[in-house]
This record gives sequence, C-alpha cells and structure tokens, in this order.
Amino acid sequence: MPRPENRCKAEEAGESKLGGMPDADSTSPASSATASSTADALELVRTEVDRAVRAVVETAPEGLDAVADLVSGAERVFVHGAGRSGLALRMTAMRLMHLGLTVHVVGEVTSPAIGEGDVLLTASGSGTTSGIVSAAQSAVDAGARVAAVTTAADSPLAEVATAVVLVPAAEKLDRSGSASAQYAGGLFEQVVVLVGDALFHALWQRSGQSADDMWPRHANLE
Repeated sequence: MPRPENRCKAEEAGESKLGGMPDADSTSPASSATASSTADALELVRTEVDRAVRAVVETAPEGLDAVADLVSGAERVFVHGAGRSGLALRMTAMRLMHLGLTVHVVGEVTSPAIGEGDVLLTASGSGTTSGIVSAAQSAVDAGARVAAVTTAADSPLAEVATAVVLVPAAEKLDRSGSASAQYAGGLFEQVVVLVGDALFHALWQRSGQSADDMWPRHANLE
C-alpha cells in the first residue's frame, strides 16, 4: 500500500481539480467547458489528460512502480473493471499477454479461480463500485493481491489493495465540472488507458524482449 504521505500528495493534486497548474491558460478555448468545435474539444481533452498524468507522475510515482512490481511478480494477472474502465483494462490485458504473462479477464467464461500468487488489477473511479470491491475482497480472501487505479484514496477498493495509483480526475457521478469539463468519468478512463500502456512499456523494458520476440503472441485468428 502506498505510504500515507504519497496518498496525501495525490489527493492534494486531485483537490486542485486540475485547474491549479501554473502553465495552464484558463482563458483558452481548451480550458472552457463550452468548447465550440471538435478541435477545441480535442484540445480540452489533451490539456486535461496532460495535467492528470503529470500529477500522477510528480506526486506519487511510487504507486506506479508498486503496481508494476506486483504484476511482474505475479503467477497470473486478472483484470477487472466495469464499463469504460473495464474496456481500458482489457487493452492492458492484451498488452500483458503480448509480453508473455498469463492474463485473464474476469467474467470471461475461460477465466479460472484466482489464488495465492496471483494479482487482480482493477480500476474504479469512485473505488466503491460494488462488483469491483467485492471481487477485490474475494481475491484477497483467496490469497491474491490487488492493484487498483482510482480517484479515491480512502475508498473501500483502495483499502484492500496492496498497490494504488491515485488519479486526480472526476469520478462517474461527479457532474460539477470542477475536476474535469468532460462528461462523467471520461478523464479517469483516459488516464487508465495511459497507465496501462505505461505499465506494459515499463515491464517490456525490464524484460529485455524485442518487438520481434513479442510479435508471435499476437492473435492469428481474427
């Protein structure tokens, strides 16, 4: 579990609601919730994602490394998320499979029982999604460890996790627009994708494998 002071730093970054970065131009179209064109909207998304990722990297990089260590040392990796967060984690699962890890997506009919030595990789903006929290507790009860990506350091999911990545973004039910101008948990889900890709890239560099080494693992039945 990340040290309390690291969580506090990440929470402070979240409380800034992504609006306190010194180089942000609050008068630009991208910083407005009323982007008038698709280009403006894309710039808004880019700006928010950049701020959130920098906050994660600068305030609590230990969480990222802790998740990477858990995954690299796991017998098997299980991924579990609901809705768009779940789709983001499926992307991560595919890349970890390309790396040569044994990976299962919770809920698929071929997913076996989790057990000691395994890791459950989860994502929930609120950290309270009942199915995710229940699965995490079941994983711990079975002797597995949990890695979580969430916005909430004090959530039930974070409490049962061994490693936590805190993302300063709005959770799904936050429609205030203060943490993100995007709808629902859009920013959180975007960062989950990037955290997953960063996790894969870090583990790939550790592995010493080349791109050619991994290519034969790509699906040949499509």
